[in-house]
Amino acid sequence: MNRNTPKPEHIKEILSQFNIEGTIVEVTPFGSGHINDTYLLRNESENLPDYLLQRINHAIFTDVPGLMNNVLLVTNHLKTKLSEKIDSNPEKEVLTIVKLKNGSLYYNDSNGDYWRIYHYIPNTKSYDILENEEQAYEGGKAFGRFQLLLADLNASLLIETIPNFHNIEMRLNRFNDAVKADVVGRKEEVLQEIKFINERVDQMKSILNLGKAGKLPLRITHNDTKFNNVLLDKNDKVQCVIDLDTVMPGYVAYDFGDAIRTIINSASEDEKDLDKIKLNIPLFESYTKGYFTEAEQFLTPLEVESLMMGVLLFPYMQAVRFLTDYLEGDTYYKTHFEGHNLQRTKAQLQLLKEIEANKSQLQNIIEQVSKLSQHFVS
Repeated sequence: MNRNTPKPEHIKEILSQFNIEGTIVEVTPFGSGHINDTYLLRNESENLPDYLLQRINHAIFTDVPGLMNNVLLVTNHLKTKLSEKIDSNPEKEVLTIVKLKNGSLYYNDSNGDYWRIYHYIPNTKSYDILENEEQAYEGGKAFGRFQLLLADLNASLLIETIPNFHNIEMRLNRFNDAVKADVVGRKEEVLQEIKFINERVDQMKSILNLGKAGKLPLRITHNDTKFNNVLLDKNDKVQCVIDLDTVMPGYVAYDFGDAIRTIINSASEDEKDLDKIKLNIPLFESYTKGYFTEAEQFLTPLEVESLMMGVLLFPYMQAVRFLTDYLEGDTYYKTHFEGHNLQRTKAQLQLLKEIEANKSQLQNIIEQVSKLSQHFVS
């Protein structure tokens, strides 16, 4: 796939397909995303909207029509729900898709690339890294509200845009295949890590097994709950959840655990000095409080119990993915030095050890915050 910046004449051809207002006078690369290519389109008139043009990475999202149907279903539902609230502004709090002149949601160009356009939401900001407890609270509130507003939309209407994305059983099967094949002869140096992973297999399948048994409801979840997928207003209050490409059926604990994995770690994801990996428990507590201000209205008691399972699962699953790639010869993740995937693996396993050592305290925070909430609806 050609990932180069498109030439002006190609941009003009793409834009001519869409129902955009005014005249676009400036096109610049935008954001820090690693999957899709995003460009900010500046309008000549200050009274007309600016736009975001995105080239969808269809090597990762292979069913673009299904993906865009997901986004349309979700954004329409969110806007309908928010329109019922007196203090809400759906156009500022939800992404708006700009359709093509023929009514389609995306444009497939002569190069085989897929393009879409959203309205740009002005006067907002995002952070790649959390800076304080207030932001953690807003992040929790953002994803709690996102799940709440979608709780009454039938999850079966959405496709899996990346099949088995958070399926630990599938991840472990591939891991075991990589161990057996040992294609680059690295197995012997990671026996300790393999043993650590294998000792926790049954525990880490808990959410999946509860879901298969029908004990956990299948919800519509975001599945990429990094903090930079939340737009905040000028006062650092949550305004809009973005990056909806991985919104699909899932379990609430996946979103909670995915967010906590990045929030709670005091060091980087690939920290070499394992002694630096400690837990930022105040950020954990703030995120949890923010989350429950919204999610308390729909969570079942077992879903509340499952949140801690998600906190344990996600560093484990990320370690499984890193170690699988290491055993396969570093074919998936970009690496910046020899042994990078192994260093990432060790860092994630150390994070898991820290979480396990502090599990009682973290579990107690969840229980105490949930007790302060109102009744749960089963």
